Amino acid sequence: MELDAVESSYRRWAPIYDSTFGRITQMGRRRAVEAVNAGQGRVLEVGIGTGLSLSRYAPHLEVTGIDYSDDMLARARRRVQAEGLAHVRELRQMDARVLDFPDGHFDTVVAMYLVSVVPEPERVMAEIARVCKPGGQVIIVNHFAREKGPMAWIERAFSPLADRLGWHPDFPRRRVMGEASLSVTEERRLAPLGLFTYLRLEKS
Repeated sequence: MELDAVESSYRRWAPIYDSTFGRITQMGRRRAVEAVNAGQGRVLEVGIGTGLSLSRYAPHLEVTGIDYSDDMLARARRRVQAEGLAHVRELRQMDARVLDFPDGHFDTVVAMYLVSVVPEPERVMAEIARVCKPGGQVIIVNHFAREKGPMAWIERAFSPLADRLGWHPDFPRRRVMGEASLSVTEERRLAPLGLFTYLRLEKS
């Protein structure tokens, strides 16, 4: 997807995101944040959206969030202010393909329901790996395409509507696995119906 399609799609989604897609994805968010909260230090959430995960992060963390959509970020900023989330240090508009942070800056980098939305996901993963500290963790939650069965057929049928949907229903897992410095330490399917996958990776 091109950035203008992403921005247009999430401008449409922003007013209803929390009550629709936000509900479907809440289990994955909980699982990811639990893993983050077990660690320490600086956390970057790439694709913060409306900030649904922000109140779940533990107060001992220093959380930074980025998103390309100003409409989503505006809602996230209102959430931070309304809930007094002091552990959220910064929310910035940014292209995930060109992260404006130094190498090895974050202890944990999180990307939930992002990699099948962005253009050039391989570049995004390279940037995620770059800003993560050696020994740090990267957590990905996303839908990945099935290789066979009825679900695979449905995903392929809906793939031409990616720009309208705001994500690629037929997104292959291999597109996030090309970074040599990242190795999978945990993987599991998540509810509902195993539709989403939780990946925890460690940077060597």
